[in-house]
Amino acid sequence: MAATNNTNYDRQSELNAFDDTKEGVKGLVDAGITEVPRIFHEPPDQYSNFDSEATQFSIPLIDLEGLEFDSPTKRNEIVAKVGEASETWGFFQISNHGIPVGVLEEMKDSVRGFFEQDTQVKKQFYNRDPLKPVGYNSNFDLYRAPTTNWRDTFRCHMAPNPAKPEDMPEVFRDILIEYSKQVMKLGKLLFELLSEALGLKPSYLNDIDCSLGLLLGGHYYPSCPQPELTMGASKHADNVFLTVLLQDHIGGLQVLHQNKWIDVPPMPGALVVNIGDLLQASTTFLLLHLLLVLSNDRFKSVEHRVLANRVGPRVSVPCFFTTGTLPLERLYGPIKELISEDNPPKYRETTAREYTGHFIDKGFDGTSALTQFKL
Repeated sequence: MAATNNTNYDRQSELNAFDDTKEGVKGLVDAGITEVPRIFHEPPDQYSNFDSEATQFSIPLIDLEGLEFDSPTKRNEIVAKVGEASETWGFFQISNHGIPVGVLEEMKDSVRGFFEQDTQVKKQFYNRDPLKPVGYNSNFDLYRAPTTNWRDTFRCHMAPNPAKPEDMPEVFRDILIEYSKQVMKLGKLLFELLSEALGLKPSYLNDIDCSLGLLLGGHYYPSCPQPELTMGASKHADNVFLTVLLQDHIGGLQVLHQNKWIDVPPMPGALVVNIGDLLQASTTFLLLHLLLVLSNDRFKSVEHRVLANRVGPRVSVPCFFTTGTLPLERLYGPIKELISEDNPPKYRETTAREYTGHFIDKGFDGTSALTQFKL
C-alpha cells in the first residue's frame, strides 16, 4: 500500500464535505470516482495477519432442525455445539432456524432498494443521532475513527419501543416489521441455548433482558475502485449481547481466529450469529462484548472486519440484541453462578447504556471497548 503525501491534507474539512452531501459512499460511486479519497485510506498494518493457508479453519455451522420436536437428546446435542462454538470462536452460522428463505431474500432486496432509491427521498432519513428511532448515515464514528470505512448504514429501533410504522422508509416498512418479529423469536431461542450451554436455566439470559432490545441495521457496501486501500468495516467487536447477521452472496466478512483472518462464507438460507462484548464479560453483557462480560470470558467476543471489494454492492442486515439506548438501571457483570475462587470476576458491573456510550465515543479505533471495564 503506497504512502500518501500529507501536504495540504485537511482531514476534518474533507470529512465535513463528505458528510454534508448526505449521500454517503454510494454518492461517491454514483459520481464516477476512480480513486478512493484519502479519508478512507487504511493504515497498512490493518491488512496484516492474513494467511491464505488459514483455509484449514472454517466457521462452525449448526443445524437447528429438530428443536421443534422437543427431543431432549437433540436439544442437548445442539446446546453442546452452540456452547463449543461460542467458547472457541464467538461466531457460528445456523441453518434451519425457522425464518423462511423468502423473508430473508425480501429483507436483503429491500435494504438494497432503500439505498438505491431517489437520493432526495433517502436524504430525509440522514442523521447522526443514535437515539433517533430511524436513520441512515455513513460511518457512525465518522468524526472519531482514525479512518473512514467504505460503507453506508441504515438503522431502525424495533424493540422494546419500535419506531412508528409511518416513520419507517416506505420502501421496506412491511418487511422491517415482519423480519424483526422473526428475529426476535429466533433471538429468544438462541439465548435459551446459550443459557443452557453455561449450565444455567434456559430462561436465564432472557430473564435479565438480553432479548429485550433489538436494533435492526442495513449495511450497503458499494463497489470500490481500489479495495486494497480501504475497508468495508475496520476490525471491531460488537458492543451488544448478540448479533444475528444476514449477508448476501458476495462475502467479505472475516473473523480473527488464532491470529488469522478467516472468511465467513455466505451460505444460502443461513444466518451468522456472533457473541457480543457484554455476553463475553458476564456471559451476559452487551452483544458481542456484553456476552463476554456475562460469561466472564467463557464465551468469546471476537474481532471481525469486512473487506472492500471491486464487486458490489454488498448488502448485509445485522440485528443487534442490545438495550444500550434505553435508560435502564440494570447492572451487567459476570454472572454470579459462573464465579468462584478459581474463576474470579474479570469485569466490573456496568449498565448497557454506559457500555454503549463508551463504544460509540471510541468508535472503530482498533481497540477493545472491554478494556475500560476490566478489573
